[in-house]
Amino acid sequence: MSRIIKIRNLEYVYPDGTKALKGIDLDVFKEESVGLIGPNGAGKSTLLLHLNGILKAGRGLVEVLGMKVKERNIIKVRQRVAIVFQEPDDQLFMPTVFDDVAFGPINLGYPEEKVRVSVKEALKGVRMESYEKRCSHHLSFGEKKRISLATVLSMQPEILILDEPTSNLDPRARRHLIELLRSFTLTKIVAGHDLELILGICQRVVLLDEGRIVANGDARNVLSNKSLMESHGLELPLSLGA
Repeated sequence: MSRIIKIRNLEYVYPDGTKALKGIDLDVFKEESVGLIGPNGAGKSTLLLHLNGILKAGRGLVEVLGMKVKERNIIKVRQRVAIVFQEPDDQLFMPTVFDDVAFGPINLGYPEEKVRVSVKEALKGVRMESYEKRCSHHLSFGEKKRISLATVLSMQPEILILDEPTSNLDPRARRHLIELLRSFTLTKIVAGHDLELILGICQRVVLLDEGRIVANGDARNVLSNKSLMESHGLELPLSLGA
């Protein structure tokens, strides 16, 4: 398998002195789906934000697709590494769905026709083809989640990062989103507390606690380890609890 993310001895301290990451070593491989789990405050979101340079490493190496995540590479990195945030309203701010999904391609300098094709393909990819003229802020929460996905898919990333993708979704919208994520073949890193989601779409799980990786292995093996999970404030997924 081809390694596309390399992290070595990554450390990060917030301005208030909180040590969020303490010597993280991690590899992610092409077309792999990796679940990132852990209790609140474990460092999951902090780690994700290093992968496209939103946060800059205090110490250590972050390398994506052969590029060090440094200022000189940041534009290229962000073209290829897409983050979908927990709250869709953080990514939807334009007058229409089309404008939201076109925003990235326009800023990448795509010609007009390529922008239109990219928007059409991205909306088709999230099964929202007829929503181009709708106002994003008038949509349901589940619909907003899909549109926020489309805003990054329109830039044709190679790595998709999702932070708590199923939070606040009703059961039907959650099921539809899981089916959608399963259909994507690009590399995915999914952080969250929805362990059934993680079990359903990820081959590998990384358990983070207090800024350190405490387990890294086959998803089912990690998620079914009751003593490991409970020692880090987590419970087994319901489907593995019997």
